[in-house]
Amino acid sequence: MSTPSLIAPEQAQAVNLAATGAGTAAGIVSRTVLATPELRLVHFAFDAGQELTAHTNRRRAVVQILSGTGEIFFNDRWQPLPAGALVHLPPSHPHAVRAGAGPFTMLLTLAADPANSA
Repeated sequence: MSTPSLIAPEQAQAVNLAATGAGTAAGIVSRTVLATPELRLVHFAFDAGQELTAHTNRRRAVVQILSGTGEIFFNDRWQPLPAGALVHLPPSHPHAVRAGAGPFTMLLTLAADPANSA
């Protein structure tokens, strides 16, 4: 059974991402904020030092850093992610994400490519 998203796709609604829940000790917590066939928003909360290992996604991705600091691996190197940073990743672009010395939160937006959804 899947967990419902925080925002129902058919409703206009506001949500406080800071109140969606913190990470767990030595872990990563993700929560779907919104899910439609064209768009998916996911809130991530990382504990210090936690990492999403290298992977790709078929969708275009935009990562927004909400709090804390971390790093992202893309274009063959680790790059810093301070709060407020925004990263664009084209479809199928390899990347990894890891938290810094403290808790770290980010919002991942995945968008379907209109050319591939026909």
